[in-house]
Amino acid sequence: MVVRREPTLADVAEVAGVSLTTVSRVLNNRGYLSQETKDRVARAIAQLNYRPNQVARALHGKSTNIIGVIVPTVALPFFGEVAAEIENALAAHQYRMLVCNSMGRADREREYLDLLVSHRVDGIISGAHNENLREYQTVRMPLVTIDRDLSPSIPNIRCANEAAARDATRLLLDRGARRPALLTSRTGPHNRREAGYRSVLEQAGIEPVIFTVDFHTPDAERARMIDAHLDGAADVIDAVFATDDLSAAAVLDWAQRHGRRVPQDFKVIGFDGTSAVRRALPGLATVRQPIAELARTAVEVLLAQIRAQSEGEQEAAPVDSPIELPGLLLTGTTT
Repeated sequence: MVVRREPTLADVAEVAGVSLTTVSRVLNNRGYLSQETKDRVARAIAQLNYRPNQVARALHGKSTNIIGVIVPTVALPFFGEVAAEIENALAAHQYRMLVCNSMGRADREREYLDLLVSHRVDGIISGAHNENLREYQTVRMPLVTIDRDLSPSIPNIRCANEAAARDATRLLLDRGARRPALLTSRTGPHNRREAGYRSVLEQAGIEPVIFTVDFHTPDAERARMIDAHLDGAADVIDAVFATDDLSAAAVLDWAQRHGRRVPQDFKVIGFDGTSAVRRALPGLATVRQPIAELARTAVEVLLAQIRAQSEGEQEAAPVDSPIELPGLLLTGTTT
């Protein structure tokens, strides 16, 4: 049986007929070397399809040009599109991306964080949803988050959630809703979309109705929980503001199964506005997050940290965090 393996630096040296030290000097562009020697090493590298060991480069204090990105899962439209836009933004600066799907598990996120730090990636962008992971406080490499409050010292790039939620809730009231409910993942002061919903209802003198289904709930159980919430309040509410589009889609399904005409009898608005959901449900009213701008801004802030570190500075110029970018209200046909 032939055991296949990746070529090593020693293999390159043997094919080129030079020493290991010479190959290392060519790769790192150190010292004087004749063009003939450089060409021989280059031909050997091409012949063997040799790939430099990025971990070894990092251990020698060199950039790997790799950024780690932690998300719940790219199977979700929002995070899939965020990851794609981050990859595009990084490619423009000759960086590559290593994507880690935490699948909503804190233990897996810890493992991935340890993996990225130990492999000396140049920086990390985190968009996972596990709260209170103390491990982030020990990270000493460039780090930014997307829509996640980890620490006042860690830049957070996000949609202007509270303002966008106010717009979404006002739209429901303007279109005739008298008792709109909020369907969200977790309730509390950290939830700025909930804050926007509550502020509009308080101004209108309407009592809030809030349903929670945790973000990481398995799909089948999630659908049952949403149905149970809506069944229990069917005689009370006439609209739902869901803080993500997939939940809004589940609400639309419930309304159809229960004979509620949308938007005449029942109004629905979501949040995210991803291309995937817009194609599947083109009429869904929603707030479109500025996904490309969020990704580009996160990359710009992270690269500023990387440049500062490479220039020997303690830290990059401080940024006002969170950095909020406006969402776009799409009125659709469901309100």
